[in-house]
Amino acid sequence: MKDLERIFRYMKPYRKQFILAVLFVVIEASFELTIPMLMADMIDVGVANHDMDYIVERGMIMMGCALLALITGLIYARFSARAANGFGAALREAEYIKVQEYSFGNLDHFETSSLITRMTTDVTVMQNAVSGGLRPLVRSPVMLLMGLGMTFYLNRKLVLVFAVCIPILAFILYSIVSHVAPMYGRLQRAVDRVNAIVQENLNAIRVVKAFVRGEYEEEKFAQVNSDLKKTSQKTFHYAVLNLPAFQLVMYGAVVMILWFGGRMVQIGGMQVGELTGFLTYVQQIINSLMMISNVFLMLTRSLASARRIGEVFDEPLDLVDGEDTVETVEHGSIDFEHVYFKYREDAKEYVLSDINLHIRAGETVGIIGGTGSAKSTLVQLIPRLYDITSGQLLIDRKDVKRFSLKHLRDAVGIVLQKNVLFSGSIRENLLWGNEGADEKEIEWACHAACVDEFIGRFPEGYDTDLGQGGVNVSGGQKQRLCIARTLLKHPKVLIFDDSTSAVDTATDAKIRAELAKLSDMTKIIIAQRITSVMDADQIVILEDGKIHAVGTHRELLEKDPIYQELYYSQQKGAEKDGETV
Repeated sequence: MKDLERIFRYMKPYRKQFILAVLFVVIEASFELTIPMLMADMIDVGVANHDMDYIVERGMIMMGCALLALITGLIYARFSARAANGFGAALREAEYIKVQEYSFGNLDHFETSSLITRMTTDVTVMQNAVSGGLRPLVRSPVMLLMGLGMTFYLNRKLVLVFAVCIPILAFILYSIVSHVAPMYGRLQRAVDRVNAIVQENLNAIRVVKAFVRGEYEEEKFAQVNSDLKKTSQKTFHYAVLNLPAFQLVMYGAVVMILWFGGRMVQIGGMQVGELTGFLTYVQQIINSLMMISNVFLMLTRSLASARRIGEVFDEPLDLVDGEDTVETVEHGSIDFEHVYFKYREDAKEYVLSDINLHIRAGETVGIIGGTGSAKSTLVQLIPRLYDITSGQLLIDRKDVKRFSLKHLRDAVGIVLQKNVLFSGSIRENLLWGNEGADEKEIEWACHAACVDEFIGRFPEGYDTDLGQGGVNVSGGQKQRLCIARTLLKHPKVLIFDDSTSAVDTATDAKIRAELAKLSDMTKIIIAQRITSVMDADQIVILEDGKIHAVGTHRELLEKDPIYQELYYSQQKGAEKDGETV
């Protein structure tokens, strides 16, 4: 219940609407509970005495109560909808903001599909708990207590029937809830798996079609979809037992009341009107108890969703700003001093071990190495996408943790290995780098990244719509747009994580020539082609997460066997293909 209590704190901005909704439910229930008492009087006084005026008077009052109950019910619905939808929106927003604060390490703890489910389906469950559960949650206890009070007022002996029924109902409810509670958690995880398959398939739909693997993907989806169906069937198989079980017990109680009440009427211990009113209240009590049981089931499902949402909020942030975060990056020098890194504290081996590297401000540094040598991991430590495990990482000879994350990441521009463009126009994507960039700055960045070589082919130029994820441009064009976007930030440190792999060697050379003109910017280039880094001030060779060698192109070509092997193998490949590397 603590999870529910914490989640419902986000109802606070809509507390007024929530309270008003509760108030109008109570008023509505009061009007409805007045009607059976009026009906009993109508029968016992008006009908028994053939008093037409009394019958009409009571009938008009009953109609007035019914009308007022309808009006208050409509007002409740209005405030309930506002409270529920506002609560859902606030909860989704809070969850989204929390995810934006996650580091790469935090995101590694959740599957993307699971986060999507927690921000959509689980929030919808919580929202429905308010919109669909508030009315019975408030109305049922009021109707139950007032109904029991009125039946006690009409005939105390018949009320004893409930003393037998209520323990039976409590046992049935406990049995159902205890079985269903863990099933709701499994149900939401099954939804996660369906979302994961859908997301993966839609993201890779071109690969699926290219390899003619549609049937295979259909089988995968059919499997997880079948699992979701079976889990849902099993869960709701137990949940729906609630209604018939309650009806069996309560209508059994009605039969007992009719039996004993009828005998009382025969011997003169009770009037027909009293029995009629008593049965009406019994019906309301039955409905109240069934609604209460449904509320328990709804709360059980809400509890499962609240726990999953709570896990998002409870995730401890790996990266937080320190107390002293007033420093600014002015020059862009970088120093790794005995840096060690592993993704998880309980990992047995370090991904990076004893990294010692000194990069002067304005230098160009190339990083090469085999697949899995941790090149990308190394550069992701600089903008604190991950935090180092031990050692020191300094920028401008200041610990990287002394900079605010916002300023640090503004000062460090990184073009990631996986190029990401967003729905919208080319201009909108470029302005991600600098919202205030004018046309001149955009043209400069596009010229430096060789975007101007293809932008003219689009009829609408910079206003061309890229489609979802940039599907309307090629891989090389994506890379160049991402480079231009990063250049617009005017960062002090510019990192290319194998960001020109999809462009031809001539374009690669042009981009490197333009970057060489940016003398006030420290540049780190990860590349597979030695030609992309051979003009760098220093080249770092990584091997199995350790620095194997550091030097210029000439120094490494003379002394380092790994560099020599890479260089000559690429040269032979270039000669074989009849190209110039």
